[in-house]
Parts: sequence; C-alpha cells; structure tokens
Amino acid sequence: MTLCKELRVECDAIFEANFNHPFIEELATGTLSEDIFKEYILQDSYYLQHYAKVHALAAAQATDMHTVRRFAQHAEGTCGAEIDLHESYFSLLRVTEQDLAQFKPAPTAYAYTSHLYRAAMEGDLAATLAALLPCYWVYYEIGERLKEATPNHPIYDKWIAMYSSEWFEQSTNEQIERLNELTKDLTQKRRAEIKAHFIKSCHYELQFWEMAYTKQNWDLEKVELQV
Repeated sequence: MTLCKELRVECDAIFEANFNHPFIEELATGTLSEDIFKEYILQDSYYLQHYAKVHALAAAQATDMHTVRRFAQHAEGTCGAEIDLHESYFSLLRVTEQDLAQFKPAPTAYAYTSHLYRAAMEGDLAATLAALLPCYWVYYEIGERLKEATPNHPIYDKWIAMYSSEWFEQSTNEQIERLNELTKDLTQKRRAEIKAHFIKSCHYELQFWEMAYTKQNWDLEKVELQV
C-alpha cells in the first residue's frame, strides 16, 4: 500500500470531521454568516502568503529540475490565489483598509504556518510535502462533496467552484503521486515521521474552520485557565 493510501485510511475520521464542521455544512446551504466567512478569508490570506513561501522552500529542497519547476509554479499559483482574494473575495466581502490594518493572525493560523515552516526547515522534501498536502487534499474532497451543492450565494458558489475544479483536482493528484514516489523506499521509521507531519496538518485544517467559526483571537480575558 502506498503511503498516501495508508494516510487516507488512518486519517479518515479527521477528514470526516472536516466535512461535517458547521462552517462547511452552512457554506453548502448558503446559511453561513458572511461575517464568519470574512474572518476565514482574512486568515486564509495570511495562511496563503506563508503557504506559497513553503512551496518555494520545497523547490529549493528538490533534486531534479522538473520538481524544482513544479514547486516554483505551485508557489506562484498560490501567490496568484492570494492576489485573487484581494481582487474578488475582499471586494465581495467589503474588506476595508482598516480591516487589513487591524488584522492579526489567529492562534491557529499562526500555529499552522509555524508547523509548515518547521517541517520544511527540519526535514527534507518528503517532510515538507507531507505537511503541505492536507491543504490540497482536504479542500479537494470538500470540493468533490459540495460540487452539487446549491448555496445560491455569489461568494460561496465561487468558493465551491474553485475547489471542485478540474485544475484543483489535477494539482492535488500530482502532489499525492509525488509524495508516494518520494516515500516508496523509506524505512518504516522514516515513513512514521513523514506521517506525523501529514496528520498534524490534517488537525490544523479542522481547527482552521473552528478558528473562523468562533472568531478565535488572542484576547486573554476570554482564556479559561485549567487548574
């Protein structure tokens, strides 16, 4: 069994939890508060800036020019997606200059991007890709599940169309195949290390919806200390 098949089986529960989060369920029916989606988009914009940079680090880790080129292209594509946020979603959601000036990454967004950098800086290309892949894979499967959904909402229709597109499916499958190739001859110990990066990112994907849904922040007055 390939590593990615193993990972999909082992992570099925966390994938299902992503699919069944209220953020996704309400987006599919068009009932998700635009204010919540605005919070998500602001945090996602921050995330994508760093996601692109980690792809660039992956390009530097690659040992053949084809892979270097592909990761560089993915980095550029992610930058393009981030720019598209400013030009489309930000406009539709009426994101203001004041919103951007006051923006702070939420704890989960900060932790998730920190995890990506750590995987890249402490590991090799397989480790970096394992950390990056859940963002592709979870969104692709959400897109597949929601492609027949009819939120009848200009923002949510656009979001679903992006992640149910043939382009996004091809990008996801490319990265799955690449991780399988990179890990096919690894020892069980090394495979376990690679899996750990993937599993952490799966958990962060789930926490990202919750972060936006609850408008998570750094307000210490709302922190409940466990004694």
